[in-house]
Formats: sequence, C-alpha cells, structure tokens
Amino acid sequence: MIIILYLSIALIAIAFLILVISLTKTLKSVSVTLDSISKTVDGLEGQLKGVTGETTMLLHKTNELALDIQEKSEKLNAVVYAVKDVGTTISDLNNSVKKVTTSISSTMVRNQDKISQVVQWGSAIKELKDKWTEKKVKKQDQEFVVDKATSDVSRRPRRARMHDQ
Repeated sequence: MIIILYLSIALIAIAFLILVISLTKTLKSVSVTLDSISKTVDGLEGQLKGVTGETTMLLHKTNELALDIQEKSEKLNAVVYAVKDVGTTISDLNNSVKKVTTSISSTMVRNQDKISQVVQWGSAIKELKDKWTEKKVKKQDQEFVVDKATSDVSRRPRRARMHDQ
C-alpha cells in the first residue's frame, strides 16, 4: 500500500507539474495579449489626442462661421428692409399716378363739351387765318404784277416768278 501511496503522490506531483506548465503558458499568452492591448491603447490615445485637437479646431471654425453668417444675415436684413421700402415707395407712386390719371380722366369727361368747342374754335380760327393769308398773297401779287411788255421779272414777287417757271 505504500506503493500506491507513493504512486498517488507521484501522480499528483505530475498532475501539478502539468497544471503549472499549462498555467505558465496561459499566463505568458495573456501577458503577450495584454502587451498588445497596451500598445493598441497607447496608439488609440495618440489618435484620440489628434482627433480631439482636430475637433477643437473644427469647433472654433464652426463658431467663426456662425458669427460670420450672423453678421451677413444682419447686413442682408438691412438690404431686405431697403428693398421692402422701395417696394412700398413704388406702390405709393403707383397709387398717386392712378389718382392723378383718374382725376385727369374725370376732368376730361366733365370738360369734354368745352374741349370740343375749343377744337372747333381753333379750326375756325385756322380757316380764317388761311383765308386772310390767301387774300393777302393775292393782293401782293396784284400790286407787284409787272406789265408783260416790260418783262421786269426782278420786281415780281418770288411766288409769281416760281409760277412762271
């Protein structure tokens, strides 16, 4: 029985040795993995610092753009208000022109009889003037007609000389 005891102790020692060897291999593998993870975390930390820096710069640029857009929006609002004022002014001008046109039109309708009388009087005066001018020209032609025998053309009025030609 002692042999069984010795054999059992030897078997336990061998099993313990196998356990220690396998634990050693596992721990070495875990150590390598942890080293790799540590290097990866260090790399990620560096990249994260770079991303953080870029994010900060991007945030500053975004703030600057927001301020620029706000300033331009305020300037554009001034232009929009000016254009609105121009539109209002043009509308007011159109209304004034409509009022004047309506006033002139209604005055024309009210004074249509007077206007037609003025036109008739004007036509009559023109006819009288034309007749008076015609009589005056005939009278001058008669005064300056020269005896055909002397044919003194120079004393005849220009109108009579043109008529001869």
